[in-house]
Amino acid sequence: MMNLKKCALHTAVAMVCATGAQLANAGATISFGEDKYISAGFGFITSYNSVEDAVNSNSDRSNDFTLDSARLYLSGSFNKYIKGMLNTEKSGGGSAGSNVEVIDANVQFQLTPEVSIWAGRFLSPSDRANMAGPYYSMGGGYWANIASRYGWNGGVIGRDDGVAVVSSFLEDHLAISFGAFEGNQIFRFSGVGAQSQSTTTKDNLMYAGRVQYNFWDAEPGYYGTGNYFGAKDILSIGIAGRMKKDGSVAPSVSNAVGDYKSYSVDFLLEKKDVGPGTFSAEAAYYYYDTDNVFLGEQGKAYSAGLGYLFSEPVGWGKFMPIVRYQKFDADGTTSFNSTTNVFTNSRTGGDTKRMEVGANYVIAPYNSVITATYGKTDTSGASSDNFLKVALQMQF
Repeated sequence: MMNLKKCALHTAVAMVCATGAQLANAGATISFGEDKYISAGFGFITSYNSVEDAVNSNSDRSNDFTLDSARLYLSGSFNKYIKGMLNTEKSGGGSAGSNVEVIDANVQFQLTPEVSIWAGRFLSPSDRANMAGPYYSMGGGYWANIASRYGWNGGVIGRDDGVAVVSSFLEDHLAISFGAFEGNQIFRFSGVGAQSQSTTTKDNLMYAGRVQYNFWDAEPGYYGTGNYFGAKDILSIGIAGRMKKDGSVAPSVSNAVGDYKSYSVDFLLEKKDVGPGTFSAEAAYYYYDTDNVFLGEQGKAYSAGLGYLFSEPVGWGKFMPIVRYQKFDADGTTSFNSTTNVFTNSRTGGDTKRMEVGANYVIAPYNSVITATYGKTDTSGASSDNFLKVALQMQF
């Protein structure tokens, strides 16, 4: 999820929206006068992936190069009170047959230095992992998709069409956001399918909110980041939630309908000058409730990560060893029979966990990062997947 604080493409938007840009070296801006401009840029994440026993009747390793993400960024300004942005992404969850779709198309009205209104398509208030997204996580296009399920599955890569009040107080140490959204694609890539509004239920909106407090350095802005690569001392706690009445819909023959709710608590610590570098730690807890409609998307989830960025450059960049863990304790499994068009729930299985160890080579924070990780994914009722991934992230 594109972080508009850190890329020069969004620097001017961010400043007027009380975001305070930093570490920006990407994008180009054409000015048409005071507070009038158009900015453009692009970014991509590509990777090499090798998974054990993934081909040849589960007897050989796979070897694949993948374009995980490709984005075009546009932003503009009428004046210091009205800004907007338009961003696109290669859709389809990373599949080869994916298309390009609009992920951000919104306007920001800056009512006061502390309060703005966002309208259109954008990231609804949620957990830090979703607000940061793959380009602004702990490096290398990392998606916390096992734990942060709405960020991966919901809406258009975590985005929704709606309106939100975005505010920050106490010199940007306290951030509060709340909004109302369409919320009709809560389970888009989850395996239970994108759930459109049912004709047998009321057309309810989804409501989402987030409260975050920073004890050390402030974090200006709405879109967030998962790591500052030594630029700040951060101690932050965030609480987020979303709900939609009749938001869990199993269509056709099944025709089960229930309310959707999710809550999360996230934590980020980053401290400079800890020995020869910067130490960072992150953690989050999630709870998902589908009113027992989709047991495979209902349950508790956890994520955690540690990183250490060495201050001394080696060649073009700096090394940052990392370790990451995710787990989703689902209440069961959900399957779909395409012949009978029926969803089936089972109270057994459904748990997924992933462990990764590796390192980032940070050439330019957020704009040029190479990441290599080795990990293992365990899913109950299925064999484990041992994988090697080398990713290149670039933004211009």
